Amino acid sequence: MLPRDVISTGPLILRPPVEADAAAIAEACGDAVTGRFLPWLPRPYAVEEALAEVKRAAVRWEDGGAAYAIVRDGRYAGGVWASPPDHCETSGLGCLVAPWARGGGVAATAVRAVTDWLFDHGVRRVEVQAEVENVPALRMAYRGGFVEEGRRRDAVRLRDGRWADVVTFARLRGEGVAGTEPYLPFFPGDELSDGVVRLAPMGPGDAGDFHRMMAEPSVSAFSVGPPTSLEDDERRCRYTGYWWRSGQRIELAIRDAASDAFAGHLQLMQVAPALGQAMIGYSLVPEFRGRGFMTRAVRLLVDWAFAATPLHRIVAGTDVTNTASHAVLERAGFQREGLHRELLPRRDGTRADDVYWAIVRSGS
Repeated sequence: MLPRDVISTGPLILRPPVEADAAAIAEACGDAVTGRFLPWLPRPYAVEEALAEVKRAAVRWEDGGAAYAIVRDGRYAGGVWASPPDHCETSGLGCLVAPWARGGGVAATAVRAVTDWLFDHGVRRVEVQAEVENVPALRMAYRGGFVEEGRRRDAVRLRDGRWADVVTFARLRGEGVAGTEPYLPFFPGDELSDGVVRLAPMGPGDAGDFHRMMAEPSVSAFSVGPPTSLEDDERRCRYTGYWWRSGQRIELAIRDAASDAFAGHLQLMQVAPALGQAMIGYSLVPEFRGRGFMTRAVRLLVDWAFAATPLHRIVAGTDVTNTASHAVLERAGFQREGLHRELLPRRDGTRADDVYWAIVRSGS
């Protein structure tokens, strides 16, 4: 059985929850964000349920697990719980943070501290799971030093009845903790704008507009890969936060800054940290063409990438006949570097030459 130690780490105190925490627990567990990603919590969540949770925490300790209240500045700030180690000396970890304490690294600090404590008490492996749309939990896992190990498809059922994918992370006792700073940090305020166009992470609400745009003949003519269903595109839009935080790619909706209308899509993909290189791709809905929207969007993303990330080169590939795309890249400062013969498959079974472009960090 794990000892009921008190853990102190920086401004946080981790201790077993007590009945005096009940009102704060009810506030934290009754929050909409908490309920979205912890669908087993009852609705509404009353103080009586919080008192019952304090009793369940005591049972968790008696069964060989752990349940900690996170306290910051003398105030309940959330909770961390661990399952009893199994026969493989593996424990699972979960966490929630009260609304008032979010955004300050509370979850990552608490989870890292409890994980180290578990290692000190004989646990060999600690696992964390995060639903792909739960960006705060993904941040917590990466910042807590956990290593991503894979995804479990349709592994959890959310409150709305939809099945969702889960990302699995783990830390092993004795291994070094990798750097926790993201290769691709999020935008300040989650968007970029020059007053005419606005770039924001693409989300599930954009799936319909994105799907219609990709099916438009002038867009699909230059698309690589088979057509996708609306369900495929909805799934893609649910993954954007995970892809971004894990450093794999950035998927952006281009919006008219004045009306907030969906104008197109811009992505940063094929991220290769060893080379300091990534590729952009983009599409624009017909009614927003001829107004400089795409050139503005590409410039915004490139300027941000060179200012906020280690990227040294951003490249693009275009169908040799796609002169509109060539013009966008030239106006955005890209230079033509070469030609890949018959690289791009077309829907009619033929192949197109690919014109290769690049822009490098200024001063190089």
